[in-house]
Amino acid sequence: MLKSSVILQKNNHIAAITLNRPDANNAINLQMEQEMDDICRRINQDNDIYVVTITGAGDVFCSCGELGKASQSGRKQSRRDEEMLKKYNVALSVASIEKPVIAALNGDALGQGLELALACDIRIAAQKAHFGFPEVATGLIPSGGGTQRLPRIIGKGKALELILTAEIIDAASALEIGLVTKVVPAESLNAEVDTMVKAIAGKAPISLRYIKEAINKGLDLTLEQGLRLEADLYFLLHTTADRTEGIKAFQQKRPAEFKGQ
Repeated sequence: MLKSSVILQKNNHIAAITLNRPDANNAINLQMEQEMDDICRRINQDNDIYVVTITGAGDVFCSCGELGKASQSGRKQSRRDEEMLKKYNVALSVASIEKPVIAALNGDALGQGLELALACDIRIAAQKAHFGFPEVATGLIPSGGGTQRLPRIIGKGKALELILTAEIIDAASALEIGLVTKVVPAESLNAEVDTMVKAIAGKAPISLRYIKEAINKGLDLTLEQGLRLEADLYFLLHTTADRTEGIKAFQQKRPAEFKGQ
């Protein structure tokens, strides 16, 4: 029986995704692409999931990928890989998740692995982790959104520098340029992510989704359009049962019990 390359666990409104190819440094292959696409679809359909985490098994988060590399079996296989790249894309699948996604970067995130991390909403890294896009050194460019998401996160100039030079940077440098939001010792990573995830999972799930939608879509809108989107989502929340529960909980000085309704 084929071993699963991605593991999904769910508990207390939290979905935990683990890339499960530690012997291959969790490199992305076709099986992982397909399994991740299916998992992300399932997460979006599951209203009991409020927040998502992604990490890698072993000591590496995700080091590059196997799809898109020059095939030793010839041009025909390369064309097949190109078709698979068009159909499946781990970063695109992760970016399609409507709930907040936190990347627990337990080790190196390179190439497609970094693109996957960039598709997450928040990135927390272990001190030992390294980041970069080595593609240009082999005559390629990032193919999973790296040229688009990286400049939106760290700015055009620094993104060009990293991609054009194929420089690999450490976690401290990634924090300095805003690529990650926190850097912690490897042994503290799970606890740090767990604390943040539980804090998010305790909030109203519809509000969480609308916040993510407002920010992500707003980046591609004019300020006026973005403000209109924000206002529309704000007023929609007034029609939810969670909004009523939030008011009652505040008045009664108790924790709110949100149900995503």
